[in-house]
Amino acid sequence: MGSVKKNQQDPIVVQGAMGVETQYIIDRMTEVREEPFGPFRCVRGLFEGHALVVCETQWGMANASALAALAIARYRPQAIISQGTAGAHDASLAVYDIVLGVRTANSSAWQSHYRAAGAGVDYRGLKQLGVFAWDKGRGEFTQEVYHEGNPALLAAARRAAALYKHGRVVEGTITTCDSWNCEVDRIAFLHESYGSLAEEMEGDAVAQVCQSFDVPFLDVRIISNSILLNQDPWDLGTGPVCQEYVLSLLRAYWQDVR
Repeated sequence: MGSVKKNQQDPIVVQGAMGVETQYIIDRMTEVREEPFGPFRCVRGLFEGHALVVCETQWGMANASALAALAIARYRPQAIISQGTAGAHDASLAVYDIVLGVRTANSSAWQSHYRAAGAGVDYRGLKQLGVFAWDKGRGEFTQEVYHEGNPALLAAARRAAALYKHGRVVEGTITTCDSWNCEVDRIAFLHESYGSLAEEMEGDAVAQVCQSFDVPFLDVRIISNSILLNQDPWDLGTGPVCQEYVLSLLRAYWQDVR
């Protein structure tokens, strides 16, 4: 597939894991066509005259990254945005606050230090390893802990932040793994180790694929629960609110590139 050449007529792909993270956008699209990949739902159409594809990935890094690669091959997108709900890693964040992923990291990509049998488990004794993605400048796969959000998408997200009325919009690191962490001490450790503001289950895996194929990427997450503040269970009302914000982001982005 190689590096993907993009133009303004190519769509932007927006991913969400579940219907509550995708349907709000789909309901506001026109000329809608269902274009599934096997069991995965992909919907193609227009939003205010611009080409848009919404992919419902289901939970998890493998699903999201596979659907990102398939979408890159089929649609040759201008960009991919992973968006949806997330748990807070920072006690200053409340439900309905939005985190812009200036960078993402896979918080399950680590190596434990040697401990003999019977010595117990030290969850803090970890070395960050990162994951492999293609480095265009170096012409080789490189192992990196963090993946950077695209500057143009971040600029549009900052402009959209001025319109957001449901909470704060902050910027920082979002971590990804196939775990749901509910231990306060573990969340504090991840926050300390990665500088993370929130955790979810898809974004960094998609960032890894996007870097390899030279596709601009941004992770946008809304805080849906915070173990740190005893704000649980998960507030599903956050899903549509995040999508509303993403549509504002897209409007700002399309104004910038036209």
